Amino acid sequence: MARPTVLASTVLLLVCGACRSEKDEAKPPATERERDSVLGASRLPGATGVRGALRAQDSAAAQNSRLDSVATQP
Repeated sequence: MARPTVLASTVLLLVCGACRSEKDEAKPPATERERDSVLGASRLPGATGVRGALRAQDSAAAQNSRLDSVATQP
């Protein structure tokens, strides 16, 4: 009686393995910005410093963008 169970289990395992989609692939690793953002959103010690650093980085990027757009105007 054990043979049909083993055969059914093997067939089920093969069918499940064949049905695996590409969505099951591992997603790419998080960027440094994403990791820092998660850390800044936590309540860990130092999280407020990480949030401040991210704000400063965003501010500097915005200022550089404004300066670049002014430099390209005639």
